[in-house]
Amino acid sequence: MIPPILLGLGIVACGVAQAFLIARLLATLLGRADAGWAELIAAGVLALAMAALGMAQERAQIAAGEEAKARLRDAAFGRLLAAGPADERAVGEKSALVVERIEVLEGYFARWLPAAALALLAPLMVAGVAMLADPVSGLILLGAGLMVPVAQAISGIGAGVASRRQFAALQRLSGRFLDRMRGLPVLVLFNQQQAEAGRLAAAAEELRSRTMRVLRLAFVATGAMELIVAIALASLAYRHGHLVAGTHPAPVEALFCLLLVPVFFAPLRAFSAAYHEQLSARGAAADLAPLLGAPEPAGLLLEEVPPKVTVTFHEVRLSYDASRAPALDGLSFRVLPGETLLLTGPSGSGKTSVLRILMGFRRPDGGRVAINGHDVTLLKPAELRRLSSYVGQRAHVFRATIRENIRFARPEADDAAVEAAARAAQVAEFADALPQGLDTLVGEGGFGLSGGQAQRVAVARAFLRDTPLILLDEPTSHLDPGTEAAVLDALRRLCVGRTAIVATHARAARGYFGRTLDLGAAGAAADRMAGN
Repeated sequence: MIPPILLGLGIVACGVAQAFLIARLLATLLGRADAGWAELIAAGVLALAMAALGMAQERAQIAAGEEAKARLRDAAFGRLLAAGPADERAVGEKSALVVERIEVLEGYFARWLPAAALALLAPLMVAGVAMLADPVSGLILLGAGLMVPVAQAISGIGAGVASRRQFAALQRLSGRFLDRMRGLPVLVLFNQQQAEAGRLAAAAEELRSRTMRVLRLAFVATGAMELIVAIALASLAYRHGHLVAGTHPAPVEALFCLLLVPVFFAPLRAFSAAYHEQLSARGAAADLAPLLGAPEPAGLLLEEVPPKVTVTFHEVRLSYDASRAPALDGLSFRVLPGETLLLTGPSGSGKTSVLRILMGFRRPDGGRVAINGHDVTLLKPAELRRLSSYVGQRAHVFRATIRENIRFARPEADDAAVEAAARAAQVAEFADALPQGLDTLVGEGGFGLSGGQAQRVAVARAFLRDTPLILLDEPTSHLDPGTEAAVLDALRRLCVGRTAIVATHARAARGYFGRTLDLGAAGAAADRMAGN
């Protein structure tokens, strides 16, 4: 924040010097001073200097705002990632939180903080110079300056509340729109698209009305600023009324004080404009502050990732809702290094819950979960994720090359490691037929790839991570039998020599992996208790 403030003070200093030179030129025209081309050229040079300093200040402010946004986005995304599915906000609300709300905070860091500092320092500097020329004029400027924050505070009381409500409406609309777009096929299936369009229109109308209220309050604050400027100018004109009659004893000083009015109020105008940036930032930060202010997840860190892991569940219980049956009720099993455990059972039997516990997204309500004898509840959730590679039902592919999508799992990996992972996951089989191989660009969501190809990219990521624990959650769902066989073959190679837990409904998976534990079977309790 220091560079924009120093540049702003430089602009004010140039403005004060320019006002003095112009005052001498005007007094010369009145026949009360002796100024010439030197003063005129100097005033022009100062105008160019002010323009250059203004451009530099703007660039410094933009850089400060971008840096602050990047820092806040990293922190917010890290907290959301650490919370995982435990944060029950909808995807659209999380997106609005990280994108729209942090975007609004740019004005707070880029404009409000420098403007607030300059609104205090620059008017004091200008009023001090005015007092040297005429003490009463300096006091008039100081009095007018003190009226500005009072007017801003009066208008800001209602504007702050309106801004918070506006951003709440924006987040509701953004979240609803994104979630409904993701679920559009379901809405069409149940013939609810028109009804949902009406609800979206009502939410958009609420946002429009709240936005217009914020703008009305902003216009009131702007009008108050202009009124204060007019009062200050009129008071100084009355103070130096003899100037027009040509009988003023110090015409240069009188003109100088009048010309200082725009210089005096320029930082206060910037403060007034930035004041609404601050109000908007307060509204945007209403939900962001609790997320960023939450304490870091507690837990221990391992000195290094172990080459082999043993996973043990003993009498593990987990419930999402006290009014419903527990997701896990006394589950016990053990998976040794190099072994693959296939979790089967109907939906809701707890397969995904096991994976969530091992990824640190859920803590068990009872029992003990251990990795190499370490209780997972004593480890940081991020540490659990460092130990494992996960492949879910649908791989998310970003708008980037296939190579970059694979490297997403380990950004520091070199091209040789990425290519080895692509070969192991059979990505090279289809990538070699593409125009640019692994450097072929694909669209967001995997546009340009089939479901099986996108899933093999996810498997390649797991190969690249090279962790001792593999977690697979329905990795072949929605695939045709031929593609399913290819993906299962790649997954089988991925699990060799590693500890793997696979949650699946697919019957074909039983021929590729080892021991099976049916979480929904009545006789599974004995198997669990035995740890088989």
